[in-house]
Amino acid sequence: METKLTEVLSLELSGSVKKAVTSEGAMYAKSIVLATGAGPRELGVDGEQALIGKGVHYCAACDGMFYRNKTVVIAGGGNTAAADALILSRICKKVIVVHRRGTLKATKIYHEPLMKTENVEFLWDSEIIALLHNEKLTGIQIRNVKTGEESTLACDGVFVSVGRKPSTELMKDQIEIDPAGYIIADESTRTNIPGVFAVGDVRTKALRQVVTAVADGATAVHYAEEYLAGGM
Repeated sequence: METKLTEVLSLELSGSVKKAVTSEGAMYAKSIVLATGAGPRELGVDGEQALIGKGVHYCAACDGMFYRNKTVVIAGGGNTAAADALILSRICKKVIVVHRRGTLKATKIYHEPLMKTENVEFLWDSEIIALLHNEKLTGIQIRNVKTGEESTLACDGVFVSVGRKPSTELMKDQIEIDPAGYIIADESTRTNIPGVFAVGDVRTKALRQVVTAVADGATAVHYAEEYLAGGM
């Protein structure tokens, strides 16, 4: 068994032998397990990348403690945004949820707890159009999507919770993906291409957590061995 740490530049998944072009040359295999994961979707406003870790964050559970007794903004209104708002409400002085709609997109189970949490406020029908900063974030500029009215809001941090984007560029136009961009693979981790398996956050699944990704890995190894032995 050999382990190589290298960057994969492109993939050719069709045929009985797959090809991976890497920074150290081409590699060939009869079976490939895709574990490219998914990353957070960005706001897409100027200066966002430069402010990551300086007021802009994508994980409330990871970075929320840096904002104890401070004011933060959450961008989004889905389940992740709602869960993040509850986490941060226990840490921060004030949590302001900025959402493009007039109500939460999150499942109903989140609505009542959030509405009853005194330090959580909502800015409905609004979107963040600019990040205000010196060396660190100092506030945001927002726009009402219905009226077009713009205003500024002072805050210490912004947590972007507008969903995740699967990392499937390497497999583009080669493998079946669902409307959200995730690789279509069932609990066996098999894809539509024989010998190619998808595990973790990059595949279609109900729950994306470390424990489910690890389980996917074990499953993929089992079925890859079966495939290589000619059992598929």
